[in-house]
Amino acid sequence: MVAVAAVTTHKYRLEKVMDVLKRVPVSEQDPKERATNFKEVCLGYTLEEAKEEASRCIKCKNAKCITGCPVSIDIPGFIMQVEEGNLEEAAKVISKYSALPAVCGRVCPQETQCEERCIRGIKGEPVSIGKLERFVGDWAREHNIKPEAPKSTNGKKVAVIGAGPAGLTCAGDLAKLGYDVTIFEALHEPGGVLVYGIPEFRLPKETVVKSEIDNVLALGVKLETNVLIGKSVTIDELMEEEGFDAVFIGSGAGLPNFMGIPGENANGVFSANEYLTRSNLMKAFDSSYDTPIAAGTKVAVVGGGNVAMDAARTALRLGATVYIVYRRSEAELPARVEEVHHAKEEGIIFKLLTNPKEILVDDNGWVKGMTCVQMELGEPDASGRRRPIEKQGSEFELELDTVIMALGTSPNPVIASTTKGLETNKHKCVIADEETGKTSKEGVFAGGDVVSGAATVILAMGAGKAAAKGIDEYLQNK
Repeated sequence: MVAVAAVTTHKYRLEKVMDVLKRVPVSEQDPKERATNFKEVCLGYTLEEAKEEASRCIKCKNAKCITGCPVSIDIPGFIMQVEEGNLEEAAKVISKYSALPAVCGRVCPQETQCEERCIRGIKGEPVSIGKLERFVGDWAREHNIKPEAPKSTNGKKVAVIGAGPAGLTCAGDLAKLGYDVTIFEALHEPGGVLVYGIPEFRLPKETVVKSEIDNVLALGVKLETNVLIGKSVTIDELMEEEGFDAVFIGSGAGLPNFMGIPGENANGVFSANEYLTRSNLMKAFDSSYDTPIAAGTKVAVVGGGNVAMDAARTALRLGATVYIVYRRSEAELPARVEEVHHAKEEGIIFKLLTNPKEILVDDNGWVKGMTCVQMELGEPDASGRRRPIEKQGSEFELELDTVIMALGTSPNPVIASTTKGLETNKHKCVIADEETGKTSKEGVFAGGDVVSGAATVILAMGAGKAAAKGIDEYLQNK
């Protein structure tokens, strides 16, 4: 009997060890069902699932996951609180570093950042840091946990241009330090790419985004919408006439790129930026809104990043057959693996190693198709990815009525062109110090996509955080 008991116990322990190497799976909407609605795809962890997943963390003393996080969240610290069920404490730990936990838990590429460095991932699957961050952020919202506003201000004024991830982070950090902060936003709603770029099925606007923006404003940050800096007012006027001691530029990169191929000016050709803005910010996907959008019945999205996946999955939900047209192979797709997986599950058709040559136009000026050519991969180019080369004689046509170009974006030049002494590079990006956000103009700082070109939400937040520190040091020593 003793021997049998020993074997049984050993088997139980072995099963527990095997379980520890695997993530607790997260629930999702069924692919066929979600392809017809704009409800959130991922349903998140329950409390018990979150505690179980948190128990997989081995509490490294020298936690490499922290170094992989652009805003340096104390990841083992908040995960330990989740495991013990102290969710308010977990929320407090995260709030020291991030103003947008429920956002970041949903849209940040954790698999190439914090989770990539997770020690648990060496022999098993890394801890689901992103899903746990999302769980804590959602719990804090549902239980009305708010960050504490500073008891007093230091009398110094800072203007923040842009209410996207970089601007919100910079504003929040400065407010916590006692600065009088005003955000100037060009659009009628704050949030930047969080509200106009990322679809509802990945990032709910009213519940998640609005709540976390409200948390930043609760710190005492003021918000002025419909103010286009460079047109409504210039940076020089903000500093010289309105008394701002420093300015942070976090205006993002909203100017879409195109290929320059024949037919690109046809009716039915959109930038992903416009297409997603109409759907996300202006609620064109909701029939109760009057915003027009060309839903299309046969849609090609050109590009392979997260924006391309978002545009393709939006078009699918609006009733189209959708192709992703990308000139490299699946291994080179810049989109998150999770987004590609979801797109495939939902029925998006991938035309890989394929490049557009011409958009075909009917007699009325509308898209009727696209001539494409097949590609093969050669030697690596400057990006480190294998360079695509055309296959001779491989041209073919896709029958389409809509083409969406998801080829990246550049900063709008209006701010740089109206600000004396502000240097930009050949890509029209503002030149700023990576550590401090300092630009060539005295008292002006910048960060996020306006400096780096289109990147991720969390990298923009990291830049906003660095700039807040740089602004504080600058004003303390002024």
